[in-house]
Amino acid sequence: MPDWGWLEPRMIGGLLLVAAAINCILALRHFVFREPTLSAHFSPKGGCQTAIVAELDRARSEILMQAYSFTCPDIARSLIAAVARRVRVVVLLDRSNEAETYSELGELEKHGLEVWIDGQHAIAHNKVIVIDGRTIVTGSFNFTRQAEYENAENLLILKDHRELAARYRENFNAHRGHCHAPGAGKPVHVHARGAA
Repeated sequence: MPDWGWLEPRMIGGLLLVAAAINCILALRHFVFREPTLSAHFSPKGGCQTAIVAELDRARSEILMQAYSFTCPDIARSLIAAVARRVRVVVLLDRSNEAETYSELGELEKHGLEVWIDGQHAIAHNKVIVIDGRTIVTGSFNFTRQAEYENAENLLILKDHRELAARYRENFNAHRGHCHAPGAGKPVHVHARGAA
């Protein structure tokens, strides 16, 4: 058996400190310099809704969502849960949600989420979620149960495409600037908080 008596406590401590520093650098490198990824999902019954909920549940700081039709309670619950985790959530909806019987607009308002109506266009047809400035969820998939179970839809999830996410975030803030509060019926011009 080898004699390890020559190792002094200070030397052991130094070796452990070096090993910890190397581990920390590798972990930080992995977090900061992740390779961009792309995943595709399709419906009906292709897991689009599950994929969206999983991404929302991973959010740490910010969720920016633009939706044309929003009648999916599972996605609404994930947004509400994100706010409970102190994630900043801002939702821009097409004006049709104010009249839609099954819209999740009322549920989001009831839970104090920041929700705005984009009535500036004939149709605010965007279906986009930007999460933590690094993940983009987009495609034809409306945030509805019908899109998951009945329609032919597609969904892309792009992770760590930071420049693209910044462009989507900038577009979100441009639309946010001409939105109005639900029920107000006219734009309330504001400077989007946290604009990039």
